[in-house]
Amino acid sequence: MNRKYRKAIIAGNWKMNMTASEVRPYIEELRSLMPRTKTCETVLCVPSLLLPALLKATKESRIAAGGEDVSSHESGAYTGEVSAAMLSDLGVKYCIVGHSERRQYHQESDALVNAKIRQLVAHSINPIICVGETLEQREAGLTMDRIAYEVKSALYGMEDLRLRHCVIAYEPIWAIGTGRTATAEQAEEVCCGIRTLIRSMFGARQARALSILYGGSMNAENAEELLAQPDVDGGLIGGASLKPAEFSKILKATDQGQ
Repeated sequence: MNRKYRKAIIAGNWKMNMTASEVRPYIEELRSLMPRTKTCETVLCVPSLLLPALLKATKESRIAAGGEDVSSHESGAYTGEVSAAMLSDLGVKYCIVGHSERRQYHQESDALVNAKIRQLVAHSINPIICVGETLEQREAGLTMDRIAYEVKSALYGMEDLRLRHCVIAYEPIWAIGTGRTATAEQAEEVCCGIRTLIRSMFGARQARALSILYGGSMNAENAEELLAQPDVDGGLIGGASLKPAEFSKILKATDQGQ
């Protein structure tokens, strides 16, 4: 991490887990375990139904609320969809976009991901943009080709000023929920490659300021090594974010270098 130019972010992704009644006990336990130093921004991205309970439980805390998905439409006859305006009105600050599970199970295209990002930044919500390669693509030497395509598609038409709202999360698909983790060197190589790409697209200043997270089985045991890499600015945490004790250890790992 390089906090001179950008902030560290540890974001939990609960996916389709927990219930509204479980939110407050979780938050109370997490707050009792969180490090006192403000070394990073702590974010919890939860299902839409849990957001009111999360916002109530985290009031006057250092935990920011995030969504797990958003509609590409502003409003209208889109049954079951949740708009960026709705999230913003609640007080949501972040939202995951383009997660590989959405791309795979819901056939979300790169164009759709771009449209969702536009909705979020229009409502001053920070999109956490997920990009990542399959095992087959990595073994074929196509990792950066795939990552570059996803990043360029996601940020297509994005003005420099709006880029400051964005966060990119590198999540190798082969490491999500599998227990397999990219080595610290592999994570740094790709995160550095993303920053180099952003520099070519938007300039050095924007590239320095962009927070790039690593996701893909980051846990209490490997967090410190991953976060020690200069271009890894935090983590998008899946299963470990459901356990306050383990999630707090990842937060404490951001203390390194202080």
